[in-house]
Amino acid sequence: MALFSVAQSAQARFGGKGVQLGGKGAVRLLAVPGSVLGVKMGFRLISVPREGCAALNRISLRVAIAVFCIASGSCSIGVVGQEPGNVPETKAPAPTQVAPRHPEWAGLSKHDLQLLTDFPWLERFKEADLKLGPPAADEERVVFMGDSITEGWHFDAPGGVFAAKPYINRGISGQTTPQMVLRFHQDVIALQPKVVVILAGTNDIAGNTGPMTLEETEANIAAMAEMANANHIRVVLCSILPAYDYPWQPGLAPAPKIDLINAWLRGYAAARGYVYVDYHSAMKDSRDGLPANLSHDGVHPTQAGYDVMAPLAQAGIAKALKSRGQ
Repeated sequence: MALFSVAQSAQARFGGKGVQLGGKGAVRLLAVPGSVLGVKMGFRLISVPREGCAALNRISLRVAIAVFCIASGSCSIGVVGQEPGNVPETKAPAPTQVAPRHPEWAGLSKHDLQLLTDFPWLERFKEADLKLGPPAADEERVVFMGDSITEGWHFDAPGGVFAAKPYINRGISGQTTPQMVLRFHQDVIALQPKVVVILAGTNDIAGNTGPMTLEETEANIAAMAEMANANHIRVVLCSILPAYDYPWQPGLAPAPKIDLINAWLRGYAAARGYVYVDYHSAMKDSRDGLPANLSHDGVHPTQAGYDVMAPLAQAGIAKALKSRGQ
């Protein structure tokens, strides 16, 4: 009997009493009158009663069963042509579990997927934070928390303006204050600095992670400052840099909103005894934006812009360290 005929006949009886699934995914075909074959996992062939099958040997039968099961996609088979004795059943390895993806994730960019799976991007500095270890007894460690303006400063790189100081850059491009709040413990508090320098808020106004009110931005900055203060870390709050427009979100008119948050920052810092560093006044142009001699895109400083910021930041850190414990 041809293999095709065997598979075809078996398929014709699939779902009836002559075919059953069991044995942890293996097939059990029971002998009944008129069935193609009678096989049970781990046992020899019982019978092949169909006419014309007498010449079909065991090897052909095994192949036929494999063809049938592969074609149906319903099971995996192991047919043993020997008496079972005490040989234990061989189990297939468990399939690798893959986390299901939400259908709406299809087509999302790598950045958007990262926001869905690790909104604050804790993985960004997780390993570096662990390798850093606690500060030395006399170390005046400082952590800069921020977005791309902080990340792009590279002040701690070889040749950077603060390369010789124990200053740590924890800026992440594009981040908003709600993201920073969520990673503040890992990337600031756990590093046990004496001072944290917070520069944040411009991406909130740009709506990088969705629309936000000015009050929400202020509340998030206050949350970071309060967490730091509760852990005996001195706080330096920096003004948002001037910006007349955002190239990636044009038409939002951010300048007056930046002015309002900066006014709040100044008053909040004074009321809580924090240090306030005013980058904005030192860098703005006649449009209340960032001039071309300090930035290529009106938002991110060039080296000339960072050269204006560096002494202001250092003065703020020195003031915070001096007032520590008061």
